[in-house]
Amino acid sequence: MEPISTGKTVVITGAGSGIGRAAARTFADRGAKVLAVGRTADKLAETAGDRPSIIPMTVDITDPDAPQAVVSRAVTAFGGMDALVNCAGVFRPTPLGAVTTHDFDHLIAVNLRAPLMITQAALPLLERSAGTVVNISASIGQHGWPDLSVYGATKAGLDFFTRSWANDLALRGIRVVSVAPGPIETPILENNGLDWPTVMNVHQMHELVPLARCGTAQEVAWWIANFTESLAGYVTGTILAVDGGYSAA
Repeated sequence: MEPISTGKTVVITGAGSGIGRAAARTFADRGAKVLAVGRTADKLAETAGDRPSIIPMTVDITDPDAPQAVVSRAVTAFGGMDALVNCAGVFRPTPLGAVTTHDFDHLIAVNLRAPLMITQAALPLLERSAGTVVNISASIGQHGWPDLSVYGATKAGLDFFTRSWANDLALRGIRVVSVAPGPIETPILENNGLDWPTVMNVHQMHELVPLARCGTAQEVAWWIANFTESLAGYVTGTILAVDGGYSAA
């Protein structure tokens, strides 16, 4: 039996590490062709490893020309796009009283504007393939959390995009879902230059999780990949928390 993703073409942003890397490898191992988008060539090369079906693309997704460049590369490499996974994101504490315009603009640019513009550019390809958009938000976006108001707002906004786009695009045959991870063991905190006490404080969120552990990037990637399969074809507008029960606690 062939892997269930054989022949699919998938674009994943933020594929240089963490959930994006795990998703790229999961799709490739299921037989898909993957355009792995990220900022750092070395990290993307590590993501691809010995999987020739993963093609790295180094680009800053906040660049105004990036959305069309990503779409054009997908056409050149694969001839189209069956799924778009908006996984790239930045994380940083923004305690009220110390929020700078740079912090705000950067979080908005990466976590909200880039997914919007890339999805918009990809619509003709996704309509042709009756494709799927998977937005990677965060379960924290469904709750308040001290010092993370701007980050949480971007993730709540991404979930609102998901619900709205699901309605906007249903008649065009495009499904849109969110996967909202809770505390996951990934290098996102260290990658965003947080000091060790801050990293440890955020990692301690797992103490609030009913399953009493952090999740893995592979566990999140499994849901991302499954949402793009044909048997998920009756699901759109859904926001799935993969958070060990955090959002229910």
